[in-house]
Amino acid sequence: MNHHTLAIISILGSSLDVLGAMYLAYDLLGGEHGPLRVLTRGVTYGAVFGICYGLALGPVFGAAGGITHGITLAWEFSRASRGDPTPGFRYDASASAIRGLGHAVGTAAYFGPVFGVLFGLLSTVGQIVAYQVGMRPTLNYSPAPRPRFTRVQLLGALNRTAGYGIAAGWLCAHVAHQPDVALSFGVRLGLTIGLTTGCSSAFTPVIEWAADHVPEKRMGVYGIGLILMGFSLQSVQYWVSLLDIPVR
Repeated sequence: MNHHTLAIISILGSSLDVLGAMYLAYDLLGGEHGPLRVLTRGVTYGAVFGICYGLALGPVFGAAGGITHGITLAWEFSRASRGDPTPGFRYDASASAIRGLGHAVGTAAYFGPVFGVLFGLLSTVGQIVAYQVGMRPTLNYSPAPRPRFTRVQLLGALNRTAGYGIAAGWLCAHVAHQPDVALSFGVRLGLTIGLTTGCSSAFTPVIEWAADHVPEKRMGVYGIGLILMGFSLQSVQYWVSLLDIPVR
């Protein structure tokens, strides 16, 4: 096991403990008018993107992508749920830059800073352009208890597949003088981001409906579950030592 992976697992466990404690303190944090509805969105979206990215592109990319997507999507969908007007360019650019930072960190960990910085910049610019033509996560916002996948969502997923896979992944690998990984990584990156985008878009109505309809008593149950998950992840480092598993 790599010591970086072990550290990420421990940090994730500590984070889940904190989140669980916040859910248990639901009433102290303002009840239904407090920040936990936003937190629920952030945790859910972060888990969806983090797990999907992590399984296909590695734990560092998964952690960076999950955190940045969780923060920005919770922010955007919370505004949409309150019926706030569509934000301006600076708001869109900020959300794009945060997600671009996650992509930069995730790719830099595997292919170096040149690749990461360029990929992050291209990712940010591409998302800003998408916002300006109306392709934003909250497009056709409509919470529902069932998944929904529209033609516009399919178009968005295909655009991200081609944009990240061919333009970003392939181009960045060549600029960073790593053409040997250009094609394989570009294809894997594009398919992962495209499929994750499509799946998250289909289940967004369900996530939004659940965020606004979770019974108060279930918050405590979620809190206990998160704490148990956090404890389990934090204990991995001790099991590794106890079982004499080599750490690189």
